[in-house]
Amino acid sequence: MRKLAFVSLQVRDLETSKTFYITQLGFEEAGIPNPQACVFRYNQGEASFAIRTPLSNLEGKELGIGTSLWFAIDEAIEDLQAQLVARNVPLLGPIQVTPFGKTLVVSDPDGYNITFLKAN
Repeated sequence: MRKLAFVSLQVRDLETSKTFYITQLGFEEAGIPNPQACVFRYNQGEASFAIRTPLSNLEGKELGIGTSLWFAIDEAIEDLQAQLVARNVPLLGPIQVTPFGKTLVVSDPDGYNITFLKAN
């Protein structure tokens, strides 16, 4: 079996995206110094996540199309929704009930879908 260990999204503006993920979504930096990336905190054994400067020229290209990262949450999804609305985070619709649990999807500055899941 294969296990996803790391995800890195290329972003157009590292500082804008870093501010969005930290201030708007509440992610925390892992404290791994890298001028070309921001790695977010994770627990041992869980997949880690980062945003980074482009590896190639992104001019004229759309980012985020067809991409959605899912993050499991412990809190009530309704509470998260209220927090995100208060922070003016662009929601891509209301809370949805899925076979996996309740989900809430937001869009980041580059169009990546970030899905929060409160599992059943």
